[in-house]
Amino acid sequence: MRNFLLGATLMALLAFAIKYFIDQSNVQKTELQSSDLILDQIKNVGKLIVTEGHFAEVISYKDNKEFMSGLFTAKKTALVVVNAKVQIAYDLNAIEYTLDQETKTLAIHKIPKPNIEINPDIEYHTITADLFNQFVPKDHNTIRKKVTQHLKEKVKNSTLLTNSENRLISELQKLYILTNSLGWTLTYDDTSIQNRQMLQNLVF
Repeated sequence: MRNFLLGATLMALLAFAIKYFIDQSNVQKTELQSSDLILDQIKNVGKLIVTEGHFAEVISYKDNKEFMSGLFTAKKTALVVVNAKVQIAYDLNAIEYTLDQETKTLAIHKIPKPNIEINPDIEYHTITADLFNQFVPKDHNTIRKKVTQHLKEKVKNSTLLTNSENRLISELQKLYILTNSLGWTLTYDDTSIQNRQMLQNLVF
């Protein structure tokens, strides 16, 4: 009888040990699967987001040169018509992050800034120039720089930038939805993300 109880106890302990190792193996397997799913989602998100738009502007260019201590001024002016194609791009392959399986945390450290590319088509109208202040190649470079800077300011205050930001947040939200569904935590700049609005506020 004593041997039977001892044997039963040993069998129970063995069964418990086997169940424990199986459970631990399943937990580790689940954690690895979760990590793989998150990494796959990061790869899917890691792409180039491009938003395109067009702008049309009329810009006045003036340049005055003074001679003889201001007694004589030579002027030149041009009316410039600009049609520009604008691209705003986020390269999400440049996202910097760490994945911590122990704390079940996906920490985003850096999100790339948008690259604004402006390709202006410039046409000159109503050009006037005095004899001592003629148009030279340097003027064309100055006008192009002025046009580009003017359009950058327009873009920053336009719906084009807002639309590109919304597309960025939509991609990042996929990471939030996945991590949240798997019981993980998504953080950005050491702050835990709880919802889309919080993500948008932190990113922008």
